[in-house]
Amino acid sequence: MTIAFVLCGGKGTRLRPYTYSIPKPMLPLGKRPILEFVIGNLANSGVTDLVLAVGYLSEQIISHFGDGSKFGVKITYSKENEEQNTAGAILAKKGMATGTFVVVMGDHLTNVSISELLSCHKKSGCIATIGLKKTGVPLDYGIAHLRPDGKISDFSEKPIVENLVNAGVYAFEPEILDYIKPKDDFAKNVFPSLLSAKKDINSYVFDSYWVDIGRMEDYESIHKTISILDIALHHHSKK
Repeated sequence: MTIAFVLCGGKGTRLRPYTYSIPKPMLPLGKRPILEFVIGNLANSGVTDLVLAVGYLSEQIISHFGDGSKFGVKITYSKENEEQNTAGAILAKKGMATGTFVVVMGDHLTNVSISELLSCHKKSGCIATIGLKKTGVPLDYGIAHLRPDGKISDFSEKPIVENLVNAGVYAFEPEILDYIKPKDDFAKNVFPSLLSAKKDINSYVFDSYWVDIGRMEDYESIHKTISILDIALHHHSKK
């Protein structure tokens, strides 16, 4: 059985004042907290054995989700007394990672297929697979392309620059634990350590919906949209 570590311990400082009294994963989207959507997406891929790494205002998360049975999952809690960052947060329960496991963020809204991520990871034979969201950013200007001699070869009018964003969705082998120290961050510490050790890191590129609800305008926009949908569905169900 695949275990998923769900990281829920951050303070969500960019979403203050909301997060003064509510942990970021518990901020409502319509009638449900963000974390319910995260857990639901894991369960949809058959990943139901979860470790929630909690810290800031953790009692609200524990009170709402309990043992997870109401949500079709089994939840174990790992409570940190001080922030351990994305990688360090999984060390307290590392003994549970006896096989391939998943790490996801408790405040990212996505429908990315965790089962496809795992399949891609297992086929690669790598120690780690990073989920990468394909995005495109349109430029406001026309771009000139040059030949090797410095003369212009052609123009692109307001092209879309494609990027692959680290979506904070990972699949790992237990060996990854040898590269994690307390308070390590995956992107800043662990992945560079793997590359320095000549370890290949696999990628799973996806087009599914994904958003890091880290900015006030993103949260308020999504919350408003889902609230309107909830109201519409409730009204329709009464007819």
